[in-house]
Amino acid sequence: MTMHKFENTSALDAALSAKVSDLLNSAIATEGKASLVVSGGRTPVGFFHLLSQCQLDWSKVTVALADERWVNADHAASNEKLVRENLLINEAHKAQYLALKTDAEHALDGEAECQRRLNAMGHFTVVILGMGDDGHTASLFPGSEALARGLDMHSGADCIAVTPLDAPHQRMSMTLPRLLNTESLVIHISGASKQEVLTQASAGDDVMELPIRAILQQQHTPVSIYWAQ
Repeated sequence: MTMHKFENTSALDAALSAKVSDLLNSAIATEGKASLVVSGGRTPVGFFHLLSQCQLDWSKVTVALADERWVNADHAASNEKLVRENLLINEAHKAQYLALKTDAEHALDGEAECQRRLNAMGHFTVVILGMGDDGHTASLFPGSEALARGLDMHSGADCIAVTPLDAPHQRMSMTLPRLLNTESLVIHISGASKQEVLTQASAGDDVMELPIRAILQQQHTPVSIYWAQ
């Protein structure tokens, strides 16, 4: 685990966008394609805008979300809406987008289709995760009935339907093994409260209490933390 600390979010966004651009360019050069998994929320918006301006062959990049709320793409709570309005613009408008939301009425009914879509993506180039004050990442929430399956490295599932205890909307979330199936994994956070959660997560080992521990303490994929004060 490598920690990158920044005095402010602007410095972090600049550094992270440059790093991700380099990783995507490298994958395109060696494999002819690249993939980027991002997370929703307010934290990545500045990063999204900077990355969208980077010069690379975006037509060979597929963008997906680590998790999605089970709402239409024009809904205010939609992560897809956030990504389309803040990342898939400027140079990045040429990128392909893979949706985790299907036409199914309920997230559980959309699992099989999402599984097929994720299978087709193969190994990811970059995964960027956020972290909640409750220690959740993607939609792997503490207390959720789906959490154990989501963290099971041998489940064979790439995604799971989730109904959070204390957050609105059904969700579709990538599972731990799918998130770790990447060349580079980044946790992108800011603020003192997130640093406190990170410290708490590093001190214990109960992944059901703080699911982010499953990312921090695994030995499968190197993790970089980008944190701004």
